[in-house]
Amino acid sequence: MDIKEKTITILKRYEIGSTYSYLPVLPKAAVLIPLFQRDGELQVLMTLRSLKLRSNAGEVCFPGGKRDPGDRDDVATALREAEEEIGLPPDQVEVVCSLFPVMNQRGLLVVPVVGFIDESFVPRPNPAEVSAVFTVPLEFFTKAGAHSACNPSGMSYPLHSFLYQEPRSGISYQVWGLTAMLAILVASLALQNKPEFDVGFDYDNPITFFQHNLNKRINKL
Repeated sequence: MDIKEKTITILKRYEIGSTYSYLPVLPKAAVLIPLFQRDGELQVLMTLRSLKLRSNAGEVCFPGGKRDPGDRDDVATALREAEEEIGLPPDQVEVVCSLFPVMNQRGLLVVPVVGFIDESFVPRPNPAEVSAVFTVPLEFFTKAGAHSACNPSGMSYPLHSFLYQEPRSGISYQVWGLTAMLAILVASLALQNKPEFDVGFDYDNPITFFQHNLNKRINKL
């Protein structure tokens, strides 16, 4: 079994299915976490948001956005947004699973959708939304070297941050907040590798942690 097949088998265990069907109707969003294999190593594709955007301008994130009325489900939202932002055709994504949702600071319920893309994919960033597209070895998000964290008041888990320097361009990107947490989560699950730092959730049972925190946020609404 090659790395891709092994990763798909592992991640499918965490597919949420209808686990969260009990949740009240909330504003929703979805992000696509695009993985691919290069030289025997898993990579993840990330974007830098345009400075023209009203919210989170200039921040690193995964392709994604708010759910449209025409989207049939969270996967459709993630794929549509990825096509709009970086020119990734939906039929070129092998969707693996949808992971447990998390609520962002603006009250949006964000569903991470993990999928595999081809190594040869060439992004075509929409300049109105994306100013750069880059890739990071997935293992990077389990290493302590470029990681830092703080514990803001009112948060039940650490606020993670990574500083990643792209080898070819020398450009540095800061990956932090919800995007960093999702990157840590996917890296630790896919690689079955416990990070070298305190992740702030139960590595052996992450679903229980995220479900507990989601319920706490919802109960405060």
